[in-house]
Amino acid sequence: MLRLVLPKGSLERATLELFEAADLTVARSSSVDYRASVSDPRVAEVLILRPQEIPEYVAEGLFDLGITGRDWIEETASEVVTIGELRYSKASDQPIRVVLAVADDSPVRSVADLPAGVRVSTEYPRLTARFLEAHGVRADVRLSHGATEAKIPEIADAVVEITETGRALRAAGLRIVATVLSSSTELIANPRAYEDDAKRHAMGQLYTLLQGALVARQRVLVKLNVPAPDLDRIIGVLPSMKAPTVSQLFGGEAFAVEAVVPKREINTLIPALKDLGASDIIELPIAKIVP
Repeated sequence: MLRLVLPKGSLERATLELFEAADLTVARSSSVDYRASVSDPRVAEVLILRPQEIPEYVAEGLFDLGITGRDWIEETASEVVTIGELRYSKASDQPIRVVLAVADDSPVRSVADLPAGVRVSTEYPRLTARFLEAHGVRADVRLSHGATEAKIPEIADAVVEITETGRALRAAGLRIVATVLSSSTELIANPRAYEDDAKRHAMGQLYTLLQGALVARQRVLVKLNVPAPDLDRIIGVLPSMKAPTVSQLFGGEAFAVEAVVPKREINTLIPALKDLGASDIIELPIAKIVP
């Protein structure tokens, strides 16, 4: 039913891992094959292409559905429908930033300090030109094909580059002076395909599976046995999505308790539960969480 395009390159591995976790495993003959398949009746065709190209291909109707970054949607000014964000990347689940940076010893402290004719090197020439024009800066914006941060000072006076932490820019002797855009990975659709009721429903179902797998990465299921006198104290410290599930054990002197809890808290939660009288504590991974 749906023609799907997925990103190649830095997002490729993380995307394939997410699809596998969502039970939408992407199969292909080799790691360099651009054509793939998903054993799901909602997915008719899968191609793996550069994320820079995906927004335009989806906007043109070559694909019904695709995954790319907000940065490339804005750079290409593509008319697409966003089904939803997918907060994952090669390194973290936080958005990346497209930033304007200069040499650390540059007198430039803000966009307004950039002189007329400033040379700016970037992989995002159209996005950069619009940003600088909106700030009243007349610039010489030059397309970079990589190693952008290395082009200061010989080739450029400033760069517009992506960063997650800023460490690589600092290591190159650069200083961030402005954020051009905050960008997350998005599931996008062709507007005409989205108007089709059956396709729109299928798109929503796929997004539910992918988002459910992402939410589940941040949580675990905890099961424990609790003596009746300790139940209220343990429930008082046990986080949960809504409320813990409590059932009485045979004999009536203890309870079985289970809750979905944040994974980041589990290393302190389990000892605390033990200290309060819990026993037989089990931590289990979760495949998906669909509210």
